[in-house]
Amino acid sequence: MAKPKYPTVPIDESLASDVEDDVVAINRSAAVVKGGRRFSFSALTVVGNRNGLVGLGYAKGREVPAAVEKSVKDGRKKLMRVVRTGTTIPHVVEGNFCATKVRLVPAAPGTGIIAGKAVRKVLALAGITDILTKNYGSTNPLNVVKATMAALAVLRDKDRVQNLRGVGIDESR
Repeated sequence: MAKPKYPTVPIDESLASDVEDDVVAINRSAAVVKGGRRFSFSALTVVGNRNGLVGLGYAKGREVPAAVEKSVKDGRKKLMRVVRTGTTIPHVVEGNFCATKVRLVPAAPGTGIIAGKAVRKVLALAGITDILTKNYGSTNPLNVVKATMAALAVLRDKDRVQNLRGVGIDESR
């Protein structure tokens, strides 16, 4: 499997113990064989601790529970930290994956998560509770989740930007 396009966090037992998982989508595919149809299932899940740690998993299996279990295990391997400012994100960001583009806009406290099903699950498990989103292009759940993860990976807080540029940000403006 290809490496994710976002930075992952090495997993240890303390991080693995308190993560939740949520199934975003389950797909059924069929292979026609001599005796009839042979079904297989793929599961897309999001795992996170609702406190800045989130990951996605995608796996296939002959039965739904097996696919979901494999997917959750895959998601635990691909956890990443999300930069947050209070209950929202520090700045507007866009993420692309294939034909999908997801735009994330910070919102005032009390706004809630204004998003579609797939984006909502990622943001909720990341611990972001106030945000506005817009999805452009394809609405395939796998592409939407990967575009959302790509957008979250681009986020930077004020201190990191100051260190990268070697300058201070004036607070008076």
